Amino acid sequence: MQLLLDFLPILAFFIAYKLRGIYVATAILMVAMPIQCVLVWILKRKINTMLLISTALVLVFGAFTLLVHDKVFIQWKMTVLDWLFALAFVVAPYFGGQTLVQRLMGEQVTLPSQHWNTLNRMWVGYFLVMGGLNIYVMYHFDEATWVNFKMFGTLGLTLAFVVIQGIWLSGKMPKDDNSQPNSGDGQS
Repeated sequence: MQLLLDFLPILAFFIAYKLRGIYVATAILMVAMPIQCVLVWILKRKINTMLLISTALVLVFGAFTLLVHDKVFIQWKMTVLDWLFALAFVVAPYFGGQTLVQRLMGEQVTLPSQHWNTLNRMWVGYFLVMGGLNIYVMYHFDEATWVNFKMFGTLGLTLAFVVIQGIWLSGKMPKDDNSQPNSGDGQS
């Protein structure tokens, strides 16, 4: 359910873009994001900070896009958001001692601190690269290509990063002592 909620505003933007163009799509996104916040609140009774920041940026950059009638503002929103997330991952250890990735995943995953630091740096790199890629696509390709990149490229790259992260994590997690074969009398 959460994945569907996360994906709906992007899908609404994409469909609106294909039917009516960038400005209608921007307006739809500006409506969809607060609706997403309300739905998340109804279901969980809390809204995560990333969603709130993303919604605020959509509203600000979307408003500029519609007021000035210049798509560059909504296109820059993705880069600003990614780079803000990279900054948050960099500074989080200075406020509370733990990396941001440890705060987000620490209840589900057990890792030594050096691996948390490495994983945190991986996320910083991911957000920096994604923000840079957005700028590259934005300025080197047409608007339709940028929208397709936003819809499919970022999704594909995010999935690839998560899979790579999962593979990396699986090799770094402590081994479970209970999974060792019985070395007693050879019987199960």
